[in-house]
Amino acid sequence: MILLVDLSYREHSLGYEEFVLPIARIVHGQGEIVSTLHYARDPGKGAAGCDGVVLCGTPLRDNAFLSQREAFAWLAATELPVLGICAGMQALSLTFGGEVFPSTGIGMTDIRVTARDPLLPAVAAFPAYELHGNACTVPPGFLTLAESDRCVQVIRHQHRPVYGVLFHPEVRNEWVVERFLSSFCR
Repeated sequence: MILLVDLSYREHSLGYEEFVLPIARIVHGQGEIVSTLHYARDPGKGAAGCDGVVLCGTPLRDNAFLSQREAFAWLAATELPVLGICAGMQALSLTFGGEVFPSTGIGMTDIRVTARDPLLPAVAAFPAYELHGNACTVPPGFLTLAESDRCVQVIRHQHRPVYGVLFHPEVRNEWVVERFLSSFCR
């Protein structure tokens, strides 16, 4: 079972339909069972018995999660594979000691792969869709795997399968979620 964590400002907001349900569709398509939980409902406990966690994105100006750092403290201790998408990458960065700063990206961007990793294809670059009002620094203990002209786009913990992607793989790069599931959650 894969836990999808909704980072929207309130449960079952429009952001749930736009950012959580598309990830659920991808995960279901890979034969996995999905459980969803809002970040304010103790997803650390909800992750018990799961094979992996996806922290889903939010609408452009939906940043309430940024002031709720304690809701993500469980991420530092979990041994589960974690994929943070956009807002999820920002939550990971804050949890592990990085910073979030204003940086708007809307539309297609070219992502340059800077390090080989099972999550990414063996290519020098690929196009991706971004929709974010913030970017983040690479927290201590993480590596940069890919970047765009404006910011870091993919990070990974040095010793654990904990990833963040700033772009939205549910829009154009479903293979990111599929690779995360097949490489780390099975």
